[in-house]
Amino acid sequence: MSEASVEARVEPVPQDALRGEWLSDPARLAGLRGEWDALLDASDAGVFCSWEWLEPWFRRIGRGRALRLLTARDGGGRLVGLMPLALEVRRVAGRRIRRLAFLGETHVGSDYLDVVALRGLEAGVTALFVRMLGAAQEEWDVLDLTDLPEGALSVRALQEAFGGRALLSERYVCPFDTLTPREPFDAFLRRTGRRDNYLRRRKWLEKQEGFVIEKAESPAALGPAMDAFFALHAARWAAEGGSQGIKGSGVEAFHREAAERLAERGRLRMYTMRVGGEPVASVYGILHRDSFIYFQSGYDPAWRSKSVGLVLVGETFKDALEAGLREYDFLRGTETYKSDWTRQQRRTVALRVHGPGTAGRWFTWEERAARHVRNAVKAALPPALVERVRRLRRRLAAI
Repeated sequence: MSEASVEARVEPVPQDALRGEWLSDPARLAGLRGEWDALLDASDAGVFCSWEWLEPWFRRIGRGRALRLLTARDGGGRLVGLMPLALEVRRVAGRRIRRLAFLGETHVGSDYLDVVALRGLEAGVTALFVRMLGAAQEEWDVLDLTDLPEGALSVRALQEAFGGRALLSERYVCPFDTLTPREPFDAFLRRTGRRDNYLRRRKWLEKQEGFVIEKAESPAALGPAMDAFFALHAARWAAEGGSQGIKGSGVEAFHREAAERLAERGRLRMYTMRVGGEPVASVYGILHRDSFIYFQSGYDPAWRSKSVGLVLVGETFKDALEAGLREYDFLRGTETYKSDWTRQQRRTVALRVHGPGTAGRWFTWEERAARHVRNAVKAALPPALVERVRRLRRRLAAI
């Protein structure tokens, strides 16, 4: 179903006609795909709020958590709002903490998590979910919402409802840029800090035997592209002790499944550069509405001096312009190469709400105390030792 057809049948709904429900049965989550997809298409929510991303996350990474999905329906039973949450129980210094948080919050870099609401009903849906969370607050000690868009309506509504119990903190800077659809690529390049190097490296690579850039978009074409991506991503981070973005076989299995499902919706773009038949660089991209989302990448360290990563990123910009897209989003991270390609930034935030008891406040205090100790230990140790420990932890996490 196209976005236009969904929007065409959207009708105003009185806020007091909305009906909220908590879903805790994973089988119901599995059966929501069609309704969830239609709602996402008719909302302004990001792709990491999609069923294709969050359902496999819950099964593969969120195991041990109890589903707590909030839904809102209008008088006719149409799904008009979602807040994808799950409850986990943590043991902190012997104390049991019930933590309610977004699906997708860990291991996979999900930026812009939030309420999913039908356009025009954002205020009513959000107000309903805030009331539901307040009515159920005896069931959670801390509501921990991470990686929300800065300025999100849900943040303001929760702050107003819970007052001093709602603590806001910064999360990540996300570089992005707006595009002029079908602008000549060279005109775009002239605004970046990478034009001359890109053109020089691209010209050299074109002369190499077997140079080709492949783009996989369909589920049937994903296998070789995903294999190349994981191999190159691992090679890129091997010297650093492993990747922070994709750690372990469970996370890899999640990405293979999520990528296939996104491809079924026409939202995946896997780019692979090959030279002499061998993959040397890869970009894992996602298409959402009129935006290209650069999710992850990898390259063969032996080809680093040839700037294969730079050239392939340039190709994704070129492709986005030719496709008529209006935005390119690098997501979290302030790496230099991102600022060379883009001129704008947005931010994500985290909102923590303490429950009515003392457990939530104690959890926050304990967390801050542990962070203080870690920082003090790092400051006291030689930097080289800290780096060796960091790499060892990455390797252990990958295992």
